Amino acid sequence: MNFQIVLIIILAALIVFLLVRRFYTPKYIKNLTQEEFIKGYRKAQLVDVREPREYDGGHILGARNIPMSQIRQRINEFRTDQPIYIYCQSGARSRQAASIIRKKRGNTEIYQLKDGFRKWTGKIKKK
Repeated sequence: MNFQIVLIIILAALIVFLLVRRFYTPKYIKNLTQEEFIKGYRKAQLVDVREPREYDGGHILGARNIPMSQIRQRINEFRTDQPIYIYCQSGARSRQAASIIRKKRGNTEIYQLKDGFRKWTGKIKKK
């Protein structure tokens, strides 16, 4: 085969891999609809992993802001005896955060808001 064809195949495989990885939700993260999320988040740790400016623009009432960029430094703020309800704007960052939390803290009950905050129609608080 010629070099250009091999390069195209490698790039195509990489793109497919990255797309699958971005949209795949691991089994240890449970995706919840807004209604399911609302039923359980008051008895859990509710965490918004968006950046502070996004959080200040509006967040779910009662949510604590631990930005994705600070998860590793603030990992000990997550309790291991309570479930975690986590969200971001669309779901990508909350999946990443859940992976880090599970590896570092061992939490097994991690719930994610399906489709993220952008689809949220419940009560919000703005700073």
